[in-house]
Amino acid sequence: MKKTLFLLLIFTTFLFSDSINKNILIINSYHKGYKWSDDIVKSIEKVFYKHTNLDINVLYMDSKKITSKEYSKNLKNLYKVQLKHRKYDLVITIDRFAYDFILDSYDELFINTKIFTVGIENFSQEKLIEKALENKVWALLEKRDLKANIKLVEKIIPSIKNLYIINDKSINATHTEPLIKELFVDFTGRYNLIYLKEDNLSSLKHRFSKPENNSAVLFIRFYKNSDGTLNKNYEISKFINDSKVPIFITDSVFKYSGVIGGKIVDLEKFGTQSGLMALDILNNKELKKVNVFDDFAYIFDSKKLDEFTIAIAQINDEYELVNKRLTFFDKHRGFINFVFIISPILIFLILGLIHNIYMRVNTQKKLRQRIDFDEVLLNAIESPIFWQDEKGRILDSNMMFCNIINVEKSHIYNKRLDEFSDNRSVKIVQKALLKYKKNSKKHSSFKLKVTSIDEKIYFIKQTTYCDSKTKKTGTVTILTDITKEKKAELERQKNQQFIIQQSKLAEIGEIFSSIAHQWKSPLVEITTIAQESFYSSSTQKSEDESYVKDIMTQVEYMNKTINDFQNFMVPSNKKTIFDVSLAIDELLKIVNHNIKYNYINLEFNYDKNINLNVLGFRNEFMQAILNIINNAKDELIKKDFNDRFIKINILNEGKNLKIQILDNAGGIKKTALKKIFKAYFSTKKEGHGIGLYMAKMIIEDKMNGELQASNANDGALFEIILEYVE
Repeated sequence: MKKTLFLLLIFTTFLFSDSINKNILIINSYHKGYKWSDDIVKSIEKVFYKHTNLDINVLYMDSKKITSKEYSKNLKNLYKVQLKHRKYDLVITIDRFAYDFILDSYDELFINTKIFTVGIENFSQEKLIEKALENKVWALLEKRDLKANIKLVEKIIPSIKNLYIINDKSINATHTEPLIKELFVDFTGRYNLIYLKEDNLSSLKHRFSKPENNSAVLFIRFYKNSDGTLNKNYEISKFINDSKVPIFITDSVFKYSGVIGGKIVDLEKFGTQSGLMALDILNNKELKKVNVFDDFAYIFDSKKLDEFTIAIAQINDEYELVNKRLTFFDKHRGFINFVFIISPILIFLILGLIHNIYMRVNTQKKLRQRIDFDEVLLNAIESPIFWQDEKGRILDSNMMFCNIINVEKSHIYNKRLDEFSDNRSVKIVQKALLKYKKNSKKHSSFKLKVTSIDEKIYFIKQTTYCDSKTKKTGTVTILTDITKEKKAELERQKNQQFIIQQSKLAEIGEIFSSIAHQWKSPLVEITTIAQESFYSSSTQKSEDESYVKDIMTQVEYMNKTINDFQNFMVPSNKKTIFDVSLAIDELLKIVNHNIKYNYINLEFNYDKNINLNVLGFRNEFMQAILNIINNAKDELIKKDFNDRFIKINILNEGKNLKIQILDNAGGIKKTALKKIFKAYFSTKKEGHGIGLYMAKMIIEDKMNGELQASNANDGALFEIILEYVE
């Protein structure tokens, strides 16, 4: 009895052994996004996902980017913490870095754990024997078939004279070099075999940027430049595709990048075989310790073969063509085969359908189908559409029209628009249509508030129709949403105004430069005359000296004012970082006399410890400030009272810089306050209405700030808010 129970227990354990959960750790030598290792890992995972009892964890070492000993040491410490409470049945290492790391860390991290290394090119038993791990490690080697690829090149390019073998200067490259050296030792070809290890991808691009007759390239890898920088996959793909010399490959990473082709290691197949071997190891099946992947595949790029005029008719092995130009029959082969297979049945079906249609179809059904089709078609159109008869009654519409007037479709049939007297949207549409009938060119569009926050602009298009059977006429109205187009046009007009203003500023600057040049000559003459008068005068020198000094002071002041104004009139070509206080100081020097002689007190206050730097157009910013100050000055001149003032304050609020310009000219009328920033609106009789409009556009559109106006303390308050630069 006991013996029977024991045998039953063994049988049950064997039967359900596959259902026991097993933990697998995959350590990838590289980073996520590195295509070579990503293709292998994805294929391994596909094999594992079929087994619900496997728990898979993937770690990335990122050794392409970081290779220092300090990093390896810290990574080991990190894994100690990360894997402290995890026990794995199998650890799979992808490529050399992960494999070496596992061997060095085995006693600390993975005692008694099975190791399966995937993707390395050379395998040595010495280190395993040294660490007593020869029974714990299995391997699937990826050895590129370089000799077969050289024979392939000789076969399809018989006139070959130079064959370049490209490899980078990375640690991985050193593991491939034994294969390359063996290739050179055994090489007996009639052409030149050249081993090429450039310092960087740029020099490689330059080398093969021009055609080289009877030459080809065998590309092994070029992921890393000699300075350690990592080349991205798309950069390597672009080099391969742009090369003027045909390129052959040894694995499937750059299969679709414009290569001629090659006998390659298909990484998806390689990953699949790796996954199946891993399952065998987990299930303790008899398996060779070291295996070499030999399931190579021939691939060729159809477009590149045509580009370099290379034929592959002499290839006897099976091969895959990528980027193949498909014929009509290739594109529709499935459909054509299907038609041929079922053609007898189709003939009977067609005859039956014709008979059925002849017997069943009638005028009413056709009409119903047409109505349904028209309704679907109408509702698919995004523009609101509705029909009216000669009396203005609505005969039909699409859902879009019902949505914008917020009326159900069933409620609008045979009704006139003026019957919806309580509907604000209908009133707006009706009013717009009446204006359109009077003058279609002038009133071709109107605004309609679709929601509380969404206002749209619609373009009106009307046409008359006539029913050929009933001879009744009517009108079709189409409303096209042109909101985006109008906004784009408004933005274009703003930019055009800014450019025009800059152009005007430049023209004025050129005129003033000419005037300044003419003024400076008389100023020099005045200086010279004053000095000559001083030295030739017979009067007391002390009086003359004071007289000449005053003249020189005034001349110097005039000269400086001219220079300041010249600098101010030059428009800014690009955004720069500038100090707001210095810009305003410079502006005030120019307008100070005008303000002073009109008996206006001007105050400029700011804390020197605040951040005053902003990014923008310095001279246009000064122009915006000047427009606001001039408006305040013009209003103050109209007022006859003492203590007229303009105050300018600068302060920081959070990450913003706030500039306040305040006057005591009585403020802005409420009716004008909402319009002062609109183009061509002015409260002055001779005003152009462009100054504050340009100021707002400069601050908000060109410098991403805010310009606001309000009334405060018996005057107007303008506030400019800009983000300061750290």
